[in-house]
Amino acid sequence: MIDGLVVVDKAAGWTSHDVVAKCRGIFGQKRVGHAGTLDPGATGVLLVGLGRVTRLLRYPGALPKAYTGEVVLGTETSTLDDEGEVTSTYDMGDVTLDKVRAAAARFVGDIEQVPPMVSAVKVGGRRLHELARAGEEVEREPRPITVYELDVVGQPETGVFTIDVRCSAGTYVRVLAADIGHALGGGAHLRRLRRTAVGEFSVDAARPVEALDMNAVRRPIDVMRGYARVTVEPAVASDVRHGKVLEAAVLGVNGDGPWALVDGEGALLAVYEPYEGAHVKPAVVIASD
Repeated sequence: MIDGLVVVDKAAGWTSHDVVAKCRGIFGQKRVGHAGTLDPGATGVLLVGLGRVTRLLRYPGALPKAYTGEVVLGTETSTLDDEGEVTSTYDMGDVTLDKVRAAAARFVGDIEQVPPMVSAVKVGGRRLHELARAGEEVEREPRPITVYELDVVGQPETGVFTIDVRCSAGTYVRVLAADIGHALGGGAHLRRLRRTAVGEFSVDAARPVEALDMNAVRRPIDVMRGYARVTVEPAVASDVRHGKVLEAAVLGVNGDGPWALVDGEGALLAVYEPYEGAHVKPAVVIASD
């Protein structure tokens, strides 16, 4: 079994599940997963875990993400992007780049966002996109998110504005586009969404599916990029491999974690998190004797 991380540049038209299925064939194993779903129409960074790394995908999935996309003013759709049916139209031909920038600035910082009906969020045990396909719409509780940056960087054509976004996990850029439209007194939808980074994993280092091979597989420790790394002594490494609860002082750590524990050669042994009092415990053990 191959244990590792693959940074994929997903093409438009592929679901995230399609990419996982293709990777199962490329790498000849069933244990494959992904972090952070991308819609079929979106492109860009999709992190794929192989083997035991699938158990670690929640960590990169929680990292901030960066996107670029286009806000199309004057048209609202059922999916908030260009793949849905048009539901409303507005005359917004007089909206300037400066006005769009001013509206976008209102959504920078800690805000609340209502998940769209076409999302994987569960309400009453069912995913919203399943309810949407059945023609149902339900109340959704707003969720706290953080938009670190929301820059309107250009106007490629009349009524269309390019945005660059850096945001917390769980942010829906299509909702930001719709909210910008509402803030301008009309409506809007999103098109050409591209995820340019997940944490420190940039699209520049990603490969399209057709270019994947063993040279694209990164070490398990790479999946914990962006988190604290702690090198442990051989005696402690043995305890870590067996998943023992340890005193935080033994590792020399404090705070909220998590911590990626590695051996003297930099190989990932486990990920530990705070436990009762001054102790830490394994969240995921990768290595074994």
